[in-house]
Amino acid sequence: MNPTAERVFTRPEDIEHLRGQIRELCEGAFVRLTLRDGDVQQGTVSARPQAQVFFGPDGEEGTNATVRLVDPAMDPVGATQREFWLDQIVRIERLDPP
Repeated sequence: MNPTAERVFTRPEDIEHLRGQIRELCEGAFVRLTLRDGDVQQGTVSARPQAQVFFGPDGEEGTNATVRLVDPAMDPVGATQREFWLDQIVRIERLDPP
């Protein structure tokens, strides 16, 4: 069974937009994300996101993806992880050299 997502995308242009974001979110990249609600988050991309098939709230099958950012700590047990849906990201800034 496929997992669920609040929003799924079926239009080719929306899926291509997600793929463009995925290309910018390389594993190990240090990034700053601006979210749709104005929140700004930064951290290291733990793994390149993968577009996946999800079911939306109405049962529609479509595509979305998440990215996980980590904030490494001196003690690996203290590292924090946060996950964001790509469709909620309005800006990706690379803070380290590509």
